[in-house]
Amino acid sequence: MSSLPTSAASGVYEVEASDVIKLILQFCKENNLHRTLHTLQSESQVAMNSVDSMENFLSDVNQGRWDSVLPQAAGLQLPQDKLLALYEQVCLELIEMRETELAREMLRTTEPLQLLKTQDPDRYFRLETFLNRKIHDAQELYAYGLNKERRRQEIADSLAVEVSVVPPSRLLALLQQALRFQQLQGNLPKDRRYDLFRGSARSAGKDEAERPPKKQAGQIKFGSKTHPECARFSPDGLQLVTGSLDGFVEVWDPDTCRLRKDLPYQAREELMMHDAAVLALAFSRDGEMLATGDTDGAVKVWKLSSGKCLRHLPHAHSKGITSLAFSRDSLQLATASFDGTARLHGVKAGRVLKEFRGHTSFVNCVCFTQDGSRLLTGSSDGTVKVWDARSSECLHTFRPGVESAADLEAMVHTVLPLPGGADLFFIANRTSTAYVTTVQGQVVKRMSSGKKVGGDFAAAALSPKGTFAHCAGEDGVVYSFQLSKGDLESFVKVGEKEVIGVAHHPHRNLVVTFGDEGVLKVWRA
Repeated sequence: MSSLPTSAASGVYEVEASDVIKLILQFCKENNLHRTLHTLQSESQVAMNSVDSMENFLSDVNQGRWDSVLPQAAGLQLPQDKLLALYEQVCLELIEMRETELAREMLRTTEPLQLLKTQDPDRYFRLETFLNRKIHDAQELYAYGLNKERRRQEIADSLAVEVSVVPPSRLLALLQQALRFQQLQGNLPKDRRYDLFRGSARSAGKDEAERPPKKQAGQIKFGSKTHPECARFSPDGLQLVTGSLDGFVEVWDPDTCRLRKDLPYQAREELMMHDAAVLALAFSRDGEMLATGDTDGAVKVWKLSSGKCLRHLPHAHSKGITSLAFSRDSLQLATASFDGTARLHGVKAGRVLKEFRGHTSFVNCVCFTQDGSRLLTGSSDGTVKVWDARSSECLHTFRPGVESAADLEAMVHTVLPLPGGADLFFIANRTSTAYVTTVQGQVVKRMSSGKKVGGDFAAAALSPKGTFAHCAGEDGVVYSFQLSKGDLESFVKVGEKEVIGVAHHPHRNLVVTFGDEGVLKVWRA
């Protein structure tokens, strides 16, 4: 399908334009785009001259199955003498079978036999003569000392040198091979959904109109001695990654709830893992890198497509990692820890760039502002702190929505920037009320489950466009609030035990919940 190498040393091959056209012609033929095929052949003067099976094609000629041979011959570019011989033979056999009307129609209307009338009138007149006779002598019909079977064999032999056999779907096969090579080189993500036209990974579909979850759509069961401690969807929505108590980091298909075996390292059971329980996950903006943190204070940065560990920070913190967040350019990684600090690490160098001290208890969450100039942290001391990312100076400290003395020490477990660019943040703590606040701590919206006892929120997540906030309570219920009004939209019972975490799909109405019961559940609207 390609020309010889232009340089044996370099091993570089040049693909000829005619080969590309032949691939397109085959694609048109296999997809019944006959008008397109003939137009392209006519304009390019290129014919692929291939058949699906050489054996079947020659057998059809030798057995006189002309209803199969002629459609295939119509797509071939054959020498004129061989094409005329083929049509002449078909016409003669119709005459022999006394199919005179069909033979006459063929003689009058087919392009090859009309060409015969112009270029070899005597030969054409011979067919006219036989057509008008009532009795035919087979030996006279098939002249030149050959009978019908020998004539068929002669035509089959002449056509055999003009046609070739090409594997089916050759164009698609070559494209798939090229994409697979790019994947092996690490230039493409390891998923089967790729937009060849745009040259990028295909997203999981158009964003859906946001609605709260109501029905379980699937589940992933973990071992009896382990459970997921964290879970995140990749930015394209095609992958769901979990970190478990046993230290494993696994990549799942969110639609089938099965381990993604198209990732070679998972197919070989060479999973990403830590020596301790994995408590936190974060994706880079492009989805190429995954950061994971464990209870020993170690952080690893992985290349998701290959499972290769790009950076290992064994002592990122002195105690367990509770939260991770990449900067917009993916060059920096923010970490929060049980040691009461947050830090900013350089991803390439693996060095600590900044440290943020001031909380008096565990730091449970960390996030960047939309412009990346500031960090927000939430702590078990009940406060949220706003930091300058460059100077590590604490700009603001506030306690979200303190309504009673008990709220003063309510641990803050979730701080998330609201989509849309405004400096507004969603904050949830260990109470039954969540808040939308400004970066200075002014409360803009309050959202409460209304449950006075046993309904404190343990985890929370936002829908991609910020329409809903989903708060998982210690009562095993996920409460969905409409952020624009602060109203409780709906709630769904997701388990009997307290929910450890909740995550939302970046494009679709899919929410996952997980806890220490060892099952991750997928919910849909």
